[in-house]
Amino acid sequence: MDKQQQDKSLTLLGLTWPIFLEQFLQTIILNIDTLMLSKYADSAVAAVGVANQIITAAYFLFGFVNVGLSVLISQLLGAGKDREAAQIASLSIGLNMIMGVVVSIILVVFAKPLLHMLKLPPELMADGVTFLTMIGMFSFTAAFISTADTILRMHGFVKQMLTLTFTVIILNIFMNYFFLYGPFGIPVLGVKGVAMATDISRLIGVVIAVYMLIRIMRYPLSIRNMIRTRWKAAWDLLRIGIPSAGENISYNVSQIFITYLVTILGTSALTTKIYTQNITTFVFLFSISIGQATSILTGRLIGAGRQDEAYHACFRNLWIGLLITSGVGCIIVIFSKPLLGLFTSDPAVIHLGQTLMLLSLVLEAARACNVIVIGALNAAGDVKFPVYAGVISMWGISIPLAYLLGIICHLGIPGIWLAFIADEWLRGIAMVLRWRSQKWRRIRYVIVSGDASI
Repeated sequence: MDKQQQDKSLTLLGLTWPIFLEQFLQTIILNIDTLMLSKYADSAVAAVGVANQIITAAYFLFGFVNVGLSVLISQLLGAGKDREAAQIASLSIGLNMIMGVVVSIILVVFAKPLLHMLKLPPELMADGVTFLTMIGMFSFTAAFISTADTILRMHGFVKQMLTLTFTVIILNIFMNYFFLYGPFGIPVLGVKGVAMATDISRLIGVVIAVYMLIRIMRYPLSIRNMIRTRWKAAWDLLRIGIPSAGENISYNVSQIFITYLVTILGTSALTTKIYTQNITTFVFLFSISIGQATSILTGRLIGAGRQDEAYHACFRNLWIGLLITSGVGCIIVIFSKPLLGLFTSDPAVIHLGQTLMLLSLVLEAARACNVIVIGALNAAGDVKFPVYAGVISMWGISIPLAYLLGIICHLGIPGIWLAFIADEWLRGIAMVLRWRSQKWRRIRYVIVSGDASI
């Protein structure tokens, strides 16, 4: 793609809709996995749900590199330094592949202790260990695909990114069907089959990602840069990425503790949480998509020295995100009963899920503030403040309040949702005030001879 043609597509709408479709498809496959497993066994849903909490937290380690990668690439491209951006992209793939192998070893070796830590009920342990081990074994494929996805997205190749995701998901759906329902005499493998479907589709996704990176990048990625140790550039990637990804990691680790609290309430409560979050995630997708688009645009504008435009663009995109998430949230609340009915016929689960969806209307507005404004702050290089605010709020408010309301006050999952709301609103307000302070204007990243520096 010609650079001028590529830049024409860099509008909020032009970036948001492919990103949204990609996120939508990824969410669809998670829900399809849950829906297919719910027809197989409710216990399998609970076991896989807890295992996925661990997998999600582990995969956020790849964000150490990917967030630093996205900040540097967006500012470099804004400054017209495409060759240096390609050098950083190559280095990032090498670093995350190493990280992926490390994560694979940890998840395979410590699968059972990790699930014990979350108090997974004994009757669910076998399925949980099977799923966590098999998915963990191929974590390096997720590392490669996530890095390739970041490279394509930050270069503005969002349609190609969407094609990659769509292909992997379609493959996953078909293989889920074969392994769960056994057509043509294929053995029914249950949870093991779902894990196999994910692993095989990701391996094919790696091949597609390699092909795309070779064919469409303006400057080719270098295998030499992937395997050569460039300590200064690697350190600067991690110096940006570790604090920024830390906010996401802190959130996901806190969610593991929340899941532990929910397991205290029983398998039924855990299943309700999983079903509800699978549905309400569709509201969050709009915030994620607008947040990622805002990050790309903000980084390009700041790299080009157009800070005033970046400042106003963030607030404009935030208002758009709030309006969209509120509207979609209302629609989901209206149709909450039939949506929950897709997963379960248990009236108690449906009733409780409806209550959680209603509370999520308030929750998702705050999450939109966090995702969109944090995306802009990260793109500007202001990576530490979101982590500090997040750690204080999540661990100082969300978890203690969830325990107080959900367990001590016997409000159950609705009490835990109220704790979520308090945490998200406090952080959302803090992020907006931080952006308004414009302290991020003093931060710039540049590349000199392939090395990143401030």
